[in-house]
Amino acid sequence: MLLPQIRMESQMAKIAISTTPGKQSIKQPKADIDLQPAKVAVEINRTPGKLTIDQTKAWEDRNLADTFRFIEKIAEEGYQAWLEGIARLAEQGDELMKIENGGSPLADQAKENSESPMYEVNVGWIPSLFSVKFDYEPSKLDINWHLKKAEFRAIPNKPIIHYDCGRVDIKIAQYQKLKIGFANLTFKGQNFEMNI
Repeated sequence: MLLPQIRMESQMAKIAISTTPGKQSIKQPKADIDLQPAKVAVEINRTPGKLTIDQTKAWEDRNLADTFRFIEKIAEEGYQAWLEGIARLAEQGDELMKIENGGSPLADQAKENSESPMYEVNVGWIPSLFSVKFDYEPSKLDINWHLKKAEFRAIPNKPIIHYDCGRVDIKIAQYQKLKIGFANLTFKGQNFEMNI
């Protein structure tokens, strides 16, 4: 048995779009610049260096110092020898006070007091090392800058803009369609049958 059928065929509509892009050009002219440089003043102050050489000790080592300094040196050496003698006597007195601790402090002290001191031998006309003293004050340099502002003026120029508009074209490339058809369709009436 054939069933009745309805057949439909459709076709979609299609739109065609074409575009022409816009064009824009921008030109920026350079700014006009007016620059007036300012003069700079420089002030330089220089203090010269100073070298000081002190040969006092070297002259003393050669026994050629001035009289007052020579007397001062001899007095200082005598005072130092006196202090050393007092210290030696105090130490020897302490040893004698503690004679019960043993040893022979009398004989040791007699030997120590009878020995001649060892003198340092040196050539009299050669000063000792580092007896000449140097002092140097470096020179000073003082630089002062007197800056003045430069005159600067910029005049900007307006940009040159050119624009071509774009375009959009829209059209129908294909129209829509709908086809309807029938198959195996029969109409039954009274005492008759008919295919549609």
